Amino acid sequence: MSNDPDPERLKALEKRLKQVRGTEEKEHAGDKAYNQAQYAWQMVVELIAGLGIGFGIGYGLDALLGTKPIMMVLFIMLGFAAGVKVMLGTAAHMQKSADADAGTTPGTRSEEEEGKTGG
Repeated sequence: MSNDPDPERLKALEKRLKQVRGTEEKEHAGDKAYNQAQYAWQMVVELIAGLGIGFGIGYGLDALLGTKPIMMVLFIMLGFAAGVKVMLGTAAHMQKSADADAGTTPGTRSEEEEGKTGG
């Protein structure tokens, strides 16, 4: 009995490992697409929540003060602005995670990107 490993068995093992690793990489590619959709829905919900909260506050103040459309319109606009602000924060967070995954620092462009834009 020899302590040397069998080269054929090692090659077969490496082949199986490559197959398994290949399927894992394909699964992770689908996760990134799902993550992008998740961010998109999160942004939509944030905007709708801002509008809804603004509408609720404005309608409530109009009912209390007797100034029917004024407060509602004002707070709908404020709710929209708040929703957009939160959406921009989510977009910045999404960009930071994309930059971290790509291994670049925020605000810098690669040579390939600069060649595409002509700048």
